[in-house]
Amino acid sequence: MKKDLHPENYRIVAFKDMSNEEVFLTKSTADTKETLEVEGVEYPLVKLEISRTSHPFYTGKAKFLDTAGRIDKFKNKYKKFVKEEKKEEE
Repeated sequence: MKKDLHPENYRIVAFKDMSNEEVFLTKSTADTKETLEVEGVEYPLVKLEISRTSHPFYTGKAKFLDTAGRIDKFKNKYKKFVKEEKKEEE
């Protein structure tokens, strides 16, 4: 195994999901200047936009996109170019 490959500054860090205010603690080397007090102990804070507690895949609130509508819209938008090319070929 290579020496000095992995960082040495692992410490417990608080990660906060800003969409639902959920906080969880884990070891990390992430750099941050902010701190957060959790249960009377101050930890470095990393803010997240989305986490396992707010991601639609994990919460079961996934939104399905209308891909057929997108395809039809695309075809309608560009079909005028296809017709012009066919007319030019004839």
